[in-house]
Amino acid sequence: MDSITQAALGATVAGVIAGKRCNAKVLLAGALLGTLPDLDVFIDYGDDISNTVKHRGFSHSLLILLPFSLLLAGLFKRFKPLAGWSFSRLWFLIAASLITHPLLDTFTSYGTQLLWPIAGYYSLSSVFIIDPLYTLPLLIAIGVGLVKRPLLSRCCAIGLILSSVYLGWTLFAKGLIENRAEASIAAVSINADAVFITPTPLNTLLWRVVFLDGERYWEGLASVLDNQPNIEFIAQPKGQWPLAVEPSELTALQTFTHDFVRYDVQADDLVVSDLRLGMFGNLAFKFKFAELGDNGKWQPILPTRLPQGTTRGDMSKLRDRALGDQSINASLDLCAAATC
Repeated sequence: MDSITQAALGATVAGVIAGKRCNAKVLLAGALLGTLPDLDVFIDYGDDISNTVKHRGFSHSLLILLPFSLLLAGLFKRFKPLAGWSFSRLWFLIAASLITHPLLDTFTSYGTQLLWPIAGYYSLSSVFIIDPLYTLPLLIAIGVGLVKRPLLSRCCAIGLILSSVYLGWTLFAKGLIENRAEASIAAVSINADAVFITPTPLNTLLWRVVFLDGERYWEGLASVLDNQPNIEFIAQPKGQWPLAVEPSELTALQTFTHDFVRYDVQADDLVVSDLRLGMFGNLAFKFKFAELGDNGKWQPILPTRLPQGTTRGDMSKLRDRALGDQSINASLDLCAAATC
């Protein structure tokens, strides 16, 4: 999730645990702890693929954050003891403010290495990386609580409950779409190799459904407000890796995406894209792996991330589709409207 959301979450968690001792300093400490795991974005692992797949790694691991919280609590107790704070409560505040960060990230589509160094990316894929309906209750709770100081901790608790209920809704909504996706795929008699479902930007009404089918993948949109359960899918070529050898960076990307990747030749570039993040032809993570040489053969290069295209066109169609207008074509003409 975005930094503002993670800071707000850390602050409200700290406010609830502090109880009557909650004040602006406690909220600030919680906000700082809540954003701390994302400092790994400043680490350069040497290439764009590594920087992508290793983000949300050790700094988001419960196996690292829990011992780290004990260390921080011990240092506070040793060098800056807080009157009226037991070690257990201080540790609980630090640990909760830290670990709620990767737990929230797990609700997004990116993938979080919760048990690093044990391999594995965990993703519930029920929330977009920025979702105002999750963040606003937290921010409002902090604002109201700072105005009405005696109710600060209680306001934090109310905001945290509301945002948590919203997370529950996102899982319920995704479950509805999963059931529809299974039925729609079965109706077209296709044996899907794997299915990926994720909310479209800034909402949990409209969902994007992608499933793999050999050398193709199918993509469609479904709203929880649709009157008809059938999902209209568009088939697109998945492509194949054309070189004899697969570099380690490609293997890492395939593992990171659970093989939801697309291979394209764009001009003289060999591009591999993550199918999970973005919409239709406008995907967020695209990497150039090779260039076509003068001899007509591919020349591998250190993978480089390409910029995402800007979506143009009538975005009101996306709004109308979210509100259940199934007369709109599933692609929303975004492939033609985007700079891919």
